[in-house]
Amino acid sequence: MAEYSPDMDFSSIGSSKDVANAELQSMLAAEQQKAQFTAQVHNFLEVCWDKCVEKPSTKLDSRTETCLNNCVDRFIDTTLSITNRFAQIVQKGTH
Repeated sequence: MAEYSPDMDFSSIGSSKDVANAELQSMLAAEQQKAQFTAQVHNFLEVCWDKCVEKPSTKLDSRTETCLNNCVDRFIDTTLSITNRFAQIVQKGTH
């Protein structure tokens, strides 16, 4: 460990803390996005399962499979539409 000297430059300590904080914030944001994605997938599964699966079995019949595909597709379309609309609103607000 280096001994203290009055000539030591401690200016990089603040900037390295700022970098570490920014990295932590970035990692937290990524984890939040993962959690939101997982929650959305669970929501898809729950809603579409309740809508499309009348009685569980070892294999999906074609009607159930089609219903599940259409249900998830509608969820994705709706989510993208809402996301795009919010992006437009935000973009208009910044100009």
